Amino acid sequence: MKFVSYEVKTGKENMQIDNDLLEFAIKEQLTEPIFRLYGWRPACISLGRNQKDDFLNMQLLNRLNIDVVRRLTGGRALLHDDEITYSYICPVSSLEHGENVTASYKEISQILIDALKKIGIETDFGTTRRPDTHFDYCMLLSTGADLCYQGRKLIGSAQFRKDSYILQHGSILYDYNSELLKEIFNEEVKGITSIKEINPDISREEIIELLSNVNTVKA
Repeated sequence: MKFVSYEVKTGKENMQIDNDLLEFAIKEQLTEPIFRLYGWRPACISLGRNQKDDFLNMQLLNRLNIDVVRRLTGGRALLHDDEITYSYICPVSSLEHGENVTASYKEISQILIDALKKIGIETDFGTTRRPDTHFDYCMLLSTGADLCYQGRKLIGSAQFRKDSYILQHGSILYDYNSELLKEIFNEEVKGITSIKEINPDISREEIIELLSNVNTVKA
């Protein structure tokens, strides 16, 4: 597995890098996965591939210096702020159940489960939780492919497929500002957690170091 070292970029740059890595993997017909870690500066909202943006208060976001970008992947919006983001690119054929979307989510996410277990954070796959209101914020929804800690969502992931290759990327919450999320998305924030809530003694740098050493070969 090739590893792209953690770096902090703008939302536009991060999404372009993920896209470029996917296109490179397809062009070169890579057989080994690419695993990348990254952060965001300034904070940024990423919209799902086909999600409308009419719920956003652009005046508020401009005042808060929060960018907006659109992802290759589907789903609802995410605020990328105090988090660690990962992306994983691989051919469908490299996975045992690559043709099955849900099974492939779980196979790729096992990397994160195994890594977090080493520092005492036991995660498992969430059960599908359908909203009874219109949620625009992705972390308030739960699918069987999300990673949860004691029933609360910690990692939300999404996929995009092209030419028999998979791009899966996801948000690992290190910390979050519930009041800011409520102000942006106009929803009560519940059912989520963060690394800092689970164990405030674990630093962001420790999580990055942990994930940087998951059976990877540095690219």
